Amino acid sequence: MLKLIEKCPGLYCGRTMLTNSSLGECGACLRGYRVNAQNVCSPCEKDLTSHDWLYLGFMTILPLIIHWFCIDLNAHLRKFTKGELVLHFSACVEVFLSAFLTILFTDPIWQLRINSCGVQKLSDWYTLFHNPTPNYETTLYCTQEAVYPLQTMIFVFYLFCVTFMMIIRPGLNVKFLPYRGKLAVYYALYIFPILALLHAVAGGLIYYSFPYLSIVISVVSNALHFSIKLDQTMKSLLETSITQMRNATIIIGHWVLLAYGIISIPYDISYFSLLLVPVPALFYVFTAKYTDPDNFK
Repeated sequence: MLKLIEKCPGLYCGRTMLTNSSLGECGACLRGYRVNAQNVCSPCEKDLTSHDWLYLGFMTILPLIIHWFCIDLNAHLRKFTKGELVLHFSACVEVFLSAFLTILFTDPIWQLRINSCGVQKLSDWYTLFHNPTPNYETTLYCTQEAVYPLQTMIFVFYLFCVTFMMIIRPGLNVKFLPYRGKLAVYYALYIFPILALLHAVAGGLIYYSFPYLSIVISVVSNALHFSIKLDQTMKSLLETSITQMRNATIIIGHWVLLAYGIISIPYDISYFSLLLVPVPALFYVFTAKYTDPDNFK
């Protein structure tokens, strides 16, 4: 019977099964459904792949890094204080609680698993640009979330992040960092809409490139961290990286992000490559004396 169904135009147009077991006209599938090879909208019941989970992990880590950066930037302190550590821990709780609730509120509800349509190609993220125009007459609108739920659940996650930040953080700011802590909240209120817009526009590109983005962000931020040091001698850079808790924590954070990017690369890479994680930091330390601007005067 399904072989006799007339093929729908376009990549994402399908027929919805009606209550009387008949098929509707070609159009967009409902949320949580995707067109199959028979041009029928079928429910998405696939499990997330390891790459999908790593992608969601990256999208969770990114706001946390931004939170920590904003808190540290506005604290203007050279070492961790009790108040700053409390705010860092608060940001961590906000983000991971938001991620946990996002998973619980995604189909199937109240379960720590996610039903997915799967990602087959880059165009799955941009169905808006693949609405067909049969016979060059009327456009058939079949825009839908073909990568369900990887697109919408990120917006839900950001909403939870902002909500928990506005509930938890103000009271902690007043008690532990009264004058500067609120600036980190203000920055986040600007940054989250930017992140949401970036996800809406470039979500598919991020999905395929996040392992390399993790590596680039780690290497660049590592260089920036060392470059702001007044004393650029090798001895000073090594000593402060080991003896100062703040510096050691930031460097370890860079290493963790770099390791995450290496593990996420969708090719067979030996885990021995993780031994290269400290290389960017060591490279900067051992070559800093050759790039000191005073040497070029």
